[in-house]
Amino acid sequence: MDSLTNISRMLSGNNIYVPNYQRAYSWDTEFDPNKTARQVNTFLIDLQDYIKSNSSSRYYFGHFLFEEKSETCFGIIDGQQRLTTITIFIAALFSRLKELRILTDEEDFAYKSMIKVGQVYHFSTVDYDNQLFKDYIINQIKTDHNGLDTKSKQRIVDAFDFFVNKFSQMEEPQIVSLLNAVMNASCTTHIVKNEAEAIQMFIFQNNRGKKPSNLEIIKAQFLYNVHLYGGAEDEKTDLIDEIKNRFEEIYKSISKIEHKIDEDNVLTYTLRVFFNSLWESNAIQRVNTELESDTRIDFIRNFTRKLAACFEQVTSFFHSEKEQITYHSLILSGNYGLLFPFVIKALLYGVSDNDMLRLTNSLESIFVRHRVIGTRADLTSRLNDVFQKFDGNIEPIIIRIDWMKKQDGWWGYWNDNELKRTLQGWIRHDLAKILLWKYENYLIQAEGKFGYSPVRYDAIKNPHLEHIAPQTENPESGYDEYDDEFKNQYIDCLGNYLLLSAHHNISIGNIPFEKKRETYTQLRQQQEVRDMTETEHYWDKNKIATRKEKILKFLLETL
Repeated sequence: MDSLTNISRMLSGNNIYVPNYQRAYSWDTEFDPNKTARQVNTFLIDLQDYIKSNSSSRYYFGHFLFEEKSETCFGIIDGQQRLTTITIFIAALFSRLKELRILTDEEDFAYKSMIKVGQVYHFSTVDYDNQLFKDYIINQIKTDHNGLDTKSKQRIVDAFDFFVNKFSQMEEPQIVSLLNAVMNASCTTHIVKNEAEAIQMFIFQNNRGKKPSNLEIIKAQFLYNVHLYGGAEDEKTDLIDEIKNRFEEIYKSISKIEHKIDEDNVLTYTLRVFFNSLWESNAIQRVNTELESDTRIDFIRNFTRKLAACFEQVTSFFHSEKEQITYHSLILSGNYGLLFPFVIKALLYGVSDNDMLRLTNSLESIFVRHRVIGTRADLTSRLNDVFQKFDGNIEPIIIRIDWMKKQDGWWGYWNDNELKRTLQGWIRHDLAKILLWKYENYLIQAEGKFGYSPVRYDAIKNPHLEHIAPQTENPESGYDEYDDEFKNQYIDCLGNYLLLSAHHNISIGNIPFEKKRETYTQLRQQQEVRDMTETEHYWDKNKIATRKEKILKFLLETL
């Protein structure tokens, strides 16, 4: 493979693959033209701008770094996102050209050189996505979107669909121009047989595309340090294989949860579990310190094992969260930096399902109180010691949190009096929606009807916060008099807030209560308002106060 070449020559006669310990496809596609263009959009825009420029120089696809496995087999170390996108782009381009006419001999040769000849594929992605890549992108025998069980598979499909959609609006001259630009585009390559050199180059190389995550940098540093300091060759080889295998599992986990949580955050949670402190925060700095010590190899081995285990537990927790409403509720409390270290530890210690629910409820109560009250008091310092001592016994954690909720004086930031005081008036709308969602499930369970299950928050389509008595007075509305007391004490409070969908909220606006009441047919709390106004269709201070007290009583008993 030449150092200065083009995509056709680079792929022709070779087998280039993405090793499983490397990241799967991570480039995003944005279909909304009003939003900032993402990597896949930018890829096409750059090519079109190049063609419009009528430049005499060839388009440059960038630099690619490979590890040579054999004379014709190469693992791509850097540039896999670009090369994956190039392959998807070319496959979609040829698909459109075949719709317009029969390929010329030159075009057919180019396709066979860059994409596939017979049953030989020139490029393949990570193993767990590769069959989808072949079926949907190369052979185009799969046309549905079923079975996209990883985020990377969804991105592959999105990228291909994006290009297909764009090319469907183009005629033959535009397609041929794009094809010629790709066929004539230049690229540079560097091939190494020494993996240590490849990893070192990856660490210092910064090509256009997604900036490497802290996790990727640390993986490269680990592999490089093992090559340098790993001892005897067989021991070194075994540890490198172990690191690669564990990162393969890590990236599989990431493909399942990356739409829910950032991988570098999970790295930080692992740091907190590994070093047993909630204060750990700077992963790169902490790891670099450990890599300067004489025990670096033991650290690399042990931390990589813990890292894979933590990703596995986070993935397991999100899987359980789909069915377990208590876990779902904890996630909504928002304090990932504290909740996940506790959850990971609990799962690693094999805490029973019942104790997991108790721990989840306890953590959520203090996190929600912290958000509602809005105190600047630091939760980390109050919980760090019980986290450090946590060895599978949840009782000390629950005792500490209960104690924090009952304390007055110096520690009385999260007690019942503070919670009740804060809940009296205006509450941030994002938080009020969560509280009313919890209240909704309380009403469902209190009703006790067979077959009625708690509602997930994400099952409510774009939840909005409705002011039952609108913020702007309507003289013929059926609401109480808009005097200063009503406007200052009753409009913005839990008793006058109602949870509903965005479409519902937009449809009713500032209309008379009689008409608004007729639309309250969806959630149980909407029915509650109808029940409260069954006799007289009127919404006043007394009804708002009554409803507020009921919601407050529920929240004080459960948080």
